[in-house]
Amino acid sequence: MNPEQYNYHLPENLIAHEPAEPRDSAKLLVYSTKTDEIVIDTFAHLSRYIPAQSLLVFNDTQVVPARLELMKLTGGTVRVLFLVNEWRTIARADGGQRGPIKGLPDRKLTVGDMLFFNHKGILEVIAQKNEEFTFRLHISADEFDKLCQLHGQTPLPPYIHTSLNEEDARLKYQTVFASKPASVAAPTASLHFTAGVLESLITKGIDRTSVTLHVGRGTFSPMTAEFIQEKRLHSEPIEISRASAEKICNAKKEKRIIISAGTTATRTLEATSSSIFKKEGYTGETSLMITPGFDFKIVDAMITNFHLPNTSLIMLVDAFLQYKGSKKTWRELYERAISEKFRFYSFGDAMLII
Repeated sequence: MNPEQYNYHLPENLIAHEPAEPRDSAKLLVYSTKTDEIVIDTFAHLSRYIPAQSLLVFNDTQVVPARLELMKLTGGTVRVLFLVNEWRTIARADGGQRGPIKGLPDRKLTVGDMLFFNHKGILEVIAQKNEEFTFRLHISADEFDKLCQLHGQTPLPPYIHTSLNEEDARLKYQTVFASKPASVAAPTASLHFTAGVLESLITKGIDRTSVTLHVGRGTFSPMTAEFIQEKRLHSEPIEISRASAEKICNAKKEKRIIISAGTTATRTLEATSSSIFKKEGYTGETSLMITPGFDFKIVDAMITNFHLPNTSLIMLVDAFLQYKGSKKTWRELYERAISEKFRFYSFGDAMLII
């Protein structure tokens, strides 16, 4: 398998730099794998295409404003995106101690460097592996959290060039049901949901539940030969409650359709399938990389955005289409979206595969 299989050309004008306003005015491409039909609509009408009694599963993670501008001893500034997803899980477990945290700086650092905020040394570089650095905290986990909330910036993807101020970015690069802060990227397929869309789903008798995957580097990393050979991504924390596992298991037994809202929810559901069928909760991590030939045990339909080339996200979509016996390939669906002037990537439009 070659990463170039998942390459495609996207006109630059189709990269979404700001979200649709309102959120649910985003376009929606609906593809039926049974009839091979495509319908073009808006996300506000999602409930028209989801069968009654289906169960919709969200990822309830919350994005943390984890990009901080700090000062080096030399007086130079450095902006660091801290990978808080794994660290927050550890920090909660150890009672808020000063455990190490990883980050991606925007300029050169050296092991031993101290980083300052308001002339106070708060982080020390203790290790480096490629572009990823490990820092020792010189403040408590709670103090670091407060620093991010007060002075951090929302880690919008680098391809987004937006006029959004920080206040708006925190609001718009966040799902309406986000509740567990630890991610450095949003589960973007869920950004289109509004109170109105959720109400229309309830009215039609569509149930919902949540799982958690705290998004780090793994979800959006470009594919490499190493990832493909080992069939695994960077580990990311996941969690499913016993109540959610029981609800999902019951729905499967009743042959109701399970719809995942996004690739992160999909990976979490498939990674915890054994716990779901036992009606047990699970807290741990996953490095699951879903490739063609994967046997989906939980997910029957999926909502997803249109993703960057050469990523594991497109590979997952390809795997799901093949599992569903789709007549159309992921590339044909993407080409149709491009021809319909869909907006792509994190703030872009959506697709329902059912």
